[in-house]
Amino acid sequence: MKNLFLLLFIAISCKSFTQSNCSQYTIVPMTTFTEIPENQCYYMKDTNNELNDFEGTWKGTYNGRVYELKFNKNLYQDFTGHKRDRIKGRLRITTESPNGLQGLTIFDNFNEPDDEKTRFSGLGFQPDLKSYMMIFSGPFTKGCMNAGTVYLTVKPSAPNQRSYIYQKLI
Repeated sequence: MKNLFLLLFIAISCKSFTQSNCSQYTIVPMTTFTEIPENQCYYMKDTNNELNDFEGTWKGTYNGRVYELKFNKNLYQDFTGHKRDRIKGRLRITTESPNGLQGLTIFDNFNEPDDEKTRFSGLGFQPDLKSYMMIFSGPFTKGCMNAGTVYLTVKPSAPNQRSYIYQKLI
């Protein structure tokens, strides 16, 4: 078991070393769903600004709760050195208040300055290019705020109409 772990660590380290030493990157549009050779340094870039439609603050109510989601586009570099544009999210959930005031806060990471600490990260477009998939990992081990996949959709005919679907992980 110890040897297997060491072998895995060396394989990852070698791969990481070769990719992270890239001086030049091949730009690949982020909506490309083709195989990219492992030994190639690439930057999966939002060349057509498809992610811009998802940026901003989304707000809606459901079951007596107010959901605010804030999304921004940023550059991410993984441990292998590959780069890609992606959406990072922040979330605030409050209870509805009848008099228009903000209700009780259930969850709020809007003011977290570190994108990595929000644990709400974009994974990429779905192959049909109609939705953008994100993963959320909340602070609780049980209940509504543990972990799940979020699918963001913007209607092309009505760009101000946005929707999302949250699919809780089991």
